[in-house]
Amino acid sequence: MSVKVIHPGLLTTIQDLGRVGSQKFGVIVSGAMDPFSLRMANLLVGNAEGEGALEITLFGTTLQFESDQLVAITGGDLQPTIDGEKAPMWRPILIRKGTILKFKSAITGCRAYVAFAGGIDIPDVMGSKSTYLRAAIGGLQGRALQKGDELTCGHYSKIAMSFVQQLERLNSHFSWSVNYTEFISFEQTQTIRVLRGSEFERFDQSSQQAFFSLPYTLTTQADRMGYRLEGKPIQLSEKFELLSEGVTYGTIQVPSNGQPIILMADRQTTGGYPKIGQVISVDLPRLAQLQPKAAILFKEVPLKQAETELIKKEINLNELAMGIHMKALHH
Repeated sequence: MSVKVIHPGLLTTIQDLGRVGSQKFGVIVSGAMDPFSLRMANLLVGNAEGEGALEITLFGTTLQFESDQLVAITGGDLQPTIDGEKAPMWRPILIRKGTILKFKSAITGCRAYVAFAGGIDIPDVMGSKSTYLRAAIGGLQGRALQKGDELTCGHYSKIAMSFVQQLERLNSHFSWSVNYTEFISFEQTQTIRVLRGSEFERFDQSSQQAFFSLPYTLTTQADRMGYRLEGKPIQLSEKFELLSEGVTYGTIQVPSNGQPIILMADRQTTGGYPKIGQVISVDLPRLAQLQPKAAILFKEVPLKQAETELIKKEINLNELAMGIHMKALHH
């Protein structure tokens, strides 16, 4: 079973949940910018949550299916069409041989995810299928998709087979969907919750207040590595030398120009700029779906709340996953 790339779009890469465990060797994590949408796409086609899928950025990707294939499209609404007809999202879809799946431009959000039943049949590199563009490893030859690429899909799980049988019996290419709204929002003005960074107290009082009270705008310098923001400059009380320290997805650094940078999925493993904050894990998918010119308001929350929110979201996602499994059993 294979899929041919007719047009790669702005930036389409293969991502999973990242290359975990190798940062100590200087190898970045990579992985999906919006891990929730990737996990959900995989669950909808009967894959393991962390299977490799396509991450499509903003516009333009066109795929042709060389065989029948069960897929799911999640994330931002990039106006997907199947042979010119509006394609449904957040549900299993049975796409027939010869069909064209095309993404136009983003109406909501910034990134869409396409999971294929059986996953994408490419080798793991250091335990992950994620594409790390700068080092040219993982994914398809370590690069973004190009015109003419062919993706081979793996073997269907029992769940995927069950969904295909259901859709064939209904004589439809889609049916039920999941409600994603409690997990992610695609609004382009977002309140993003943060923990205080390790150098928070080193910024002057007016900067601390500005960071938690004034909006910051996402600039066009926003990619998988980091988001540059624009707003009231944030200043240190006094200059100091900082040794490079470990950073993670959502770390908010402040370089000498005072304009914050939020580190994203393809961040470096260490950083030497002072850290004013850390985005909490449950808000990372919303952050990943912001388009340039989006407005961000930062809100401080305690660590305990960040942990509670994460546990709650994982419980809810687990219940959703169980519901999807039940759909497969009762066909």
